[in-house]
Amino acid sequence: MKKRLYQSDAASYFREHSSIFLFIVVLFLMGVIFGAIVVNSMSITQKEDLFYYLSQFFGQVSDEKVAGNKDLFLQSFFHNSKFIGLMWILGISIIGLPVILILLFSKGMVVGFTVGFLVSQMGWKGFMLALVSILPQNMIIIPVFIMMASLSVIFSMRMIKKQFMKKYAQPILPYFKRYILALIVSVILIAVASGIEAYLSPWLMKSIIGATSL
Repeated sequence: MKKRLYQSDAASYFREHSSIFLFIVVLFLMGVIFGAIVVNSMSITQKEDLFYYLSQFFGQVSDEKVAGNKDLFLQSFFHNSKFIGLMWILGISIIGLPVILILLFSKGMVVGFTVGFLVSQMGWKGFMLALVSILPQNMIIIPVFIMMASLSVIFSMRMIKKQFMKKYAQPILPYFKRYILALIVSVILIAVASGIEAYLSPWLMKSIIGATSL
């Protein structure tokens, strides 16, 4: 009974804030598209320099000279956790709303730029590398970022209403407890994604590099 009630509450919550979730998804996709466009605006020299460093990295992956799995896991976990934590903190502050949107857009831009550059420089080989090096962990990371950005925006808007609209009588504490729970769940999912990035993605990259003789 409690499970059905919770599912009903979650469904009604998503319906109530569907416009915000849709806006956040569209904003992220705009960041991805913008990142891909930036690749085309780079000069030939810039592309050659970046591709040189990228080739060096692929060589290190092939020779197993990159950081150990544990180090990669910690780097990925702390980087993404700090990103999520920053959005969570900005959601509490009244003035953090625009910064949350900028952070999400920049994340989409990084993803779009990375995939766009690999594909533009290597064709289908770059697409395969992007598929194995970016997609596995980002299948978890991107939904977590979108969800946290949405919840942060919603909570920030509640804080603004509470501060400036005297008729807004809904208590903040129940929402704050859910907000904390969302952060805990997000960090756990980020840990899973970091494990994939550290232990699965390097092996897949090495397989693709060996198969395509990059």
